[in-house]
Amino acid sequence: MDVAVVVLYLAAMIAFGFWGRRRTVDRTDFLVAGRRLGPWLYSGTMAAVVLGGASTIGGVGLGYQYGLSGMWLVVAIGSGILVLSLAFSGRIQRLGVFTVGQMLELRYGTGLGAPSGIVMWAYTLMLAVTSTIAYATIFGVLLGLPRVPSILIGGAVVVVYSTLGGMWSVTLTDFVQFLIKTVGIFLVLLPVVLWRAGGWEGLVAAVPADALSLTTIGGGTIVTYFVTYGFGLLIGQDIWQRVFTARSPGVARWAGFGAGVYCLAYGVVGALIGTAAQVVVPGLAERDDAFAAVVEAALPPVLAGLVLAAALSAVMSTSSGALLATATVFDQDLLAALRRRRAARGTGATGPDGGADGDTGAGPHDELSGNRWAVAVFGVVMIGIACLLRDVVAALTLAYGILVGGLLVPVLGGLLWRRATRAGALAAMGVGTVVTLGTMLVLGDLYANEPVFAGLGSGLVAFVVVSLATRPVDDGVRTGWDRRVGATGDRG
Repeated sequence: MDVAVVVLYLAAMIAFGFWGRRRTVDRTDFLVAGRRLGPWLYSGTMAAVVLGGASTIGGVGLGYQYGLSGMWLVVAIGSGILVLSLAFSGRIQRLGVFTVGQMLELRYGTGLGAPSGIVMWAYTLMLAVTSTIAYATIFGVLLGLPRVPSILIGGAVVVVYSTLGGMWSVTLTDFVQFLIKTVGIFLVLLPVVLWRAGGWEGLVAAVPADALSLTTIGGGTIVTYFVTYGFGLLIGQDIWQRVFTARSPGVARWAGFGAGVYCLAYGVVGALIGTAAQVVVPGLAERDDAFAAVVEAALPPVLAGLVLAAALSAVMSTSSGALLATATVFDQDLLAALRRRRAARGTGATGPDGGADGDTGAGPHDELSGNRWAVAVFGVVMIGIACLLRDVVAALTLAYGILVGGLLVPVLGGLLWRRATRAGALAAMGVGTVVTLGTMLVLGDLYANEPVFAGLGSGLVAFVVVSLATRPVDDGVRTGWDRRVGATGDRG
């Protein structure tokens, strides 16, 4: 029965892909769902895209090893969404672009899309690969399948529905996945596992005292989570692309706030389930086995199928969002640089995103077909890398480090400081990236906090010094930026 539930779920995801295809008529529909999501769809899909396998399977695993303090990973993610939504999402939504790189070019002038796009593309691709590898855990438990067939099944379903309808398909599937996660984790798994552990009093009596402490995981680890994931969420393409789908700044701000609060609750619940799993399934060799093990031990088949579908939905929502972001950055930032160069030789210069509101000059059919091909091709790449690599945590950590160390300062600096210049942004990118990588090499530790802090600090100094030493941004660029971020329509 649990297998039947998951098979039904996979079939439904593909069906939603065809439904999304019917709603997709142009590139804006495919990439950002027509920029018309209301609060319910927006909040559900924003929560779904950030709460992936690391937050679900990994969050329960951290709770299994460290107790309640295992919540800090997901709490850091939720905090990042709260800050993004309340402080920046209104301005981001008004920009009317498709990528972070296009925002940088609107703010500073041309020349930043390609270098920022390379970093962002590497980050989103590794995020997609990491999520895809997680299918091996779920299908291995459910069907007893080896690693590669599990990755092929899960990855193929994501590629199919993402290619069919782009962001509309991803949005519809993400909202269903959000509902499944809510029911499976909050309403089924949590109460059953607590009951099997003897209730709250029985749990308190059965686990060590440090399992109920909020600091057992260590202060350094908590700081690492906030620096890496909290800062990364402020500028990640996969997250910004969801902000672009909101129909108004008010939806982006307040529905995003709701998604952030949901993430905080999800983190606490996951850690609590992991803590209770110490009692229900003690002695596991690997902490990441805790989720599947406690589901098998505590739930009857149908409910187990529902909760495994919840874990599968968590992985798929992150995987599909990262895949679409990878294809979007490649097309809109990297290929756009080639289009712009070709246009400069022919019909003249274009805007920072290829023209008005991201228009590349191709017909709607050609644009949509090209976007679909990009998602399909990178979907195959994503599955191939996931099958070849067994541990991409180091690669993902490296991508996050470069993302934060190299791009956080120019992106947030551009939003917050009017005197910032293109030269200052380029200096921050170059210095921050080089110092981050150099510090990693010197320390020989990808997981240390020092590389990111060194990259951020040196990038900030370079950003301020070079910006003050160079001419302000051209009046035309400044006027265009002010027109976009100062637009009216901040309504829910």
